This record gives sequence, structure tokens and C-alpha cells, in this order.
Amino acid sequence: MEKETEPDYLKGGMLLIDKPYRWTSFDVVNKLRRAMLKKFDKRLKVGHAGTLDPLATGLLIICTGGLTKRIDEYQAQEKEYEGVFYVGATRPSYDKETEIDNTYPVEHITDEMVQQAAQTFMGEIEQIPPAHSAIKVDGKRAYEKARKGLDVRMSPRKVHISEFEVKRVDANHISFKVVCSKGTYIRSLARDFGLKLGSGAYLDTLVRTRIGNFRLVDAMQMDEALNLFTIPAVDTL
Repeated sequence: MEKETEPDYLKGGMLLIDKPYRWTSFDVVNKLRRAMLKKFDKRLKVGHAGTLDPLATGLLIICTGGLTKRIDEYQAQEKEYEGVFYVGATRPSYDKETEIDNTYPVEHITDEMVQQAAQTFMGEIEQIPPAHSAIKVDGKRAYEKARKGLDVRMSPRKVHISEFEVKRVDANHISFKVVCSKGTYIRSLARDFGLKLGSGAYLDTLVRTRIGNFRLVDAMQMDEALNLFTIPAVDTL
């Protein structure tokens, strides 16, 4: 059996990374860029194909060298996520980045209501991105204004959801799987889902499991990726 050829990261390579919790997507890029600089003694183009929020984990596609020209192509591909909504409370960021600002009754919510609510989000829908997002508003990242308590008005956008499966309902926690288009905010979906149930909701956990044909099961941890670019120590007598 022939030995698998090592990717040429200088000319153009790809890394599938399982992004760590609380890391930004840019944290991953910067760590890898510094490691490659030490390894190759040359600054490489390094970029990611689709931001993941710091509180989300899962698949992040990293491109280097000439392959960075295909980032837009990879970004445009279908995404798959699994996660948990918490129903009965809201947070300004629509996830656990901010504190709970309101609580709501959940006694009226039935399993049937949950399943029916999920179906209403199928197909092309319009959603408003979270104010705590990296979208630029008046030349600045929206989250920069939101974190200062400033009013941020986000424009609605059309996205497409091709699959929305409710996997489990356990008290206030609703486990789900979503397959969707580029630009879909699962945090906004959590907020809208809570409203549809006549309550409130926020995103409790989120994992990106697929981008196009690239899958999380084939991704490596950050320490594995960094080890690829570690220069072996030289034994001395």
C-alpha cells in the first residue's frame, strides 16, 4: 500500500479542525499561521471557510496558500449542525455569551407543539441576525456596539433550511439537528423558535457536524494540527 502523500501547505492545503470551545475562528487561523511560519520560515496565506461563534464547536475548514482562493466556494456549501435550545428564558446574544434577561412559562408547551414549530421553519425563511454577531454595521462589527449596550439594528436576510429535526425534548432542553444554507444563524433560529412556542429560547450548545461533503468525524483537534508544524528537536551528544 502506497504511503499517503503529505499535503503541500505552501502551495495550497486544507485542514479540517474541530474548533475548541471559546476559541474564535480567527484564534484557530492565527495559531496555525504562527506555527506554519516557524515550520516553513515563510508567512503563508491562511484562512477559514465559515465563522463559528466562540461558544460553538465543530468543523472548521482551514485553507492555506493557493487553496485560499476557494474559500468562498467552501463557504457557500450546505451546513449541518446539532445542538440544544433552552426554552423558557432569553439572553440578548441569543446564546450563553450574555446573562438571562427574561424568563417565560413553558407549562403550555407540548411535544406536538415543538414538532409543529420546527416544521414552520422549513424552506426559505427570513431571519434577523443577532446584534452580537460579526456582521458589519456602519463599518463596525455589530457585536462591538452591542457589547457597549448601544442599539444595533440588524437587517433581515433570507436563508434556507432543508432539514430541522427535533431529536429529543427533555424538560427545558430541546435537542435538534439542522441542515441549512450559508448565512443561517442558529442563534436567531433559537430565538424565533421560542417565540413560535409562545415562550422564549436561546442556544445552549451547538456543534457544526458537516460543511458540504466535509465531516466533523474526519477533523483533527488543535493540538494534532499544531503538531504537524512542530519542528522536531535535534538530538545532541
